[in-house]
Amino acid sequence: MKTVQISLNSIDKVKSFVNEISKFDFDFDLVSGRYVIDAKSIMGIFSLDLSKPIDLNIHSEGEALENVLKMLAPYLV
Repeated sequence: MKTVQISLNSIDKVKSFVNEISKFDFDFDLVSGRYVIDAKSIMGIFSLDLSKPIDLNIHSEGEALENVLKMLAPYLV
């Protein structure tokens, strides 16, 4: 598992983020304070405080993890 910080400060960013990570078969969790949300849930994401960076836990390793990190480049803080 790897944790990175991302910023989802607009509705368009949230929609494109969910569309991109939904292409992967493994799990992603967004952690904001004491809340842990499935990152593939657009409704769950909108329940978080999006004004601050959010931790994204990526449950993957190796080459798949590298592919995810490349895709996440526009969202990384």
